[in-house]
Amino acid sequence: MAVSPPPPRTLFRFMRPFTTRIVNPITRRFVHRVPYFAVISYRGRKSGKTYHTPMNVFRDGEAFVFALTYGSDVHWVQNVLAAGEADLRIGDEVIRLTDPEVFVDATRHLMPLPVRIVLGFTRVSEFLRMRPPIAR
Repeated sequence: MAVSPPPPRTLFRFMRPFTTRIVNPITRRFVHRVPYFAVISYRGRKSGKTYHTPMNVFRDGEAFVFALTYGSDVHWVQNVLAAGEADLRIGDEVIRLTDPEVFVDATRHLMPLPVRIVLGFTRVSEFLRMRPPIAR
């Protein structure tokens, strides 16, 4: 069985340290009230500490899909995969999500057209899908 090559590295990766240290602490206070944004909360797999990361999120039926703009090897994705769950804050609602699944979609077909275009220019093709437990 042939193994497919990993997706190309995204062009956003260089921004990760700036986003983590500067942008996230500011935006996590309000971003959950902005359309297509939420705050995902998860536990560190080594520290056990709870982290809160602002994210773009899109619906796919009952599922929630996150574009992995820095790739799937970043800490928050690895922590969510290890825990198998996370909480998503959208507006005043907190939704428990389970069954994380990373997938590659070079067509980015689950994203709205403007987002699909930006993700194409920046070579983002990895996504994380999660569902509420009752959506199985």
